[in-house]
Amino acid sequence: MARTKLLLDCDPGLDDALALLLAHSDPGLELVAVTTVGGNVDLVSTTRNALALREYLRFLDVPIAAGASEPLVRDAENAAHVHGEAGLGNVRLAAATLPASDRHAVDVIIETLRSAPGEVHLVATGPLTNIALALAREPRVVEWAASFVIMGGSFTRGNATVAAEFNIYADPEAAAAVFAADWQVVMIGLDLTLQAIATPLVVNRMRQLGPLGADLVVPLATFWVDPNDADWSGQAVHDVCAVAYVARPELFRSRPARVEVETRGQFTSGMTVVDFASTAPNAIVPVELDVAGFWDYVHDAWQLSADRHANG
Repeated sequence: MARTKLLLDCDPGLDDALALLLAHSDPGLELVAVTTVGGNVDLVSTTRNALALREYLRFLDVPIAAGASEPLVRDAENAAHVHGEAGLGNVRLAAATLPASDRHAVDVIIETLRSAPGEVHLVATGPLTNIALALAREPRVVEWAASFVIMGGSFTRGNATVAAEFNIYADPEAAAAVFAADWQVVMIGLDLTLQAIATPLVVNRMRQLGPLGADLVVPLATFWVDPNDADWSGQAVHDVCAVAYVARPELFRSRPARVEVETRGQFTSGMTVVDFASTAPNAIVPVELDVAGFWDYVHDAWQLSADRHANG
């Protein structure tokens, strides 16, 4: 059976790293390229992390290309207070020996989609700068992508601000351009991803993954603790949900909606304004997760990588 091809544009990042692990682990997925963007931490760090993960997880044939270091028109934001100064919390991987591609991420996105129109699913788990730049250079990427899934936005809340989720807040102009393009965006927002919590029971299951669990998965999934949440039950694995959607969309209950991105509001910049009643939807917005099914799927996929990792 043919594997589902996936290009992941990301900013590793705790949950981006776990999403990379899933994209590599699921035998039904074929990770064809990874592109990086500045976001959770700076571009040098996100690219360094992606390269180190490639060698640690052994997907050596997958090209990694660095992209935009700054938003389209704004100063760069980061979330190092969540992800740690280097981006992977307390995880310290050996420095990569293989270099990044000498091509820019935007070129890799365009060329990968153009070379296999309708076959490659595009997933973005960081700020949407690379995607907006690719659209501006080659509008036909909207026709070539088999689907386009993002982790970003929300319809009830923010995390960078009261109104805005971080990936959209970091480059709202890019996000606005992406949602305005002639394709259907699958918006995996906070309302969905906050259902995918690494609870103590889930973390105990992660510990069954052996060295991979102890050295990578558990530290990545437990690094962040919200000091302002008295009812804290665990860290959300936001970006993992976007990869899971491509592989197992039946785990998500979704609704069509019109999504517009606020770029000018003094208090609402980066907000995704979601209209579920619109007669002109431009997005699919997952609203409910089969939590048990999600964790069964993710754990089973990660277990395959854990077995390979343990066997050298």
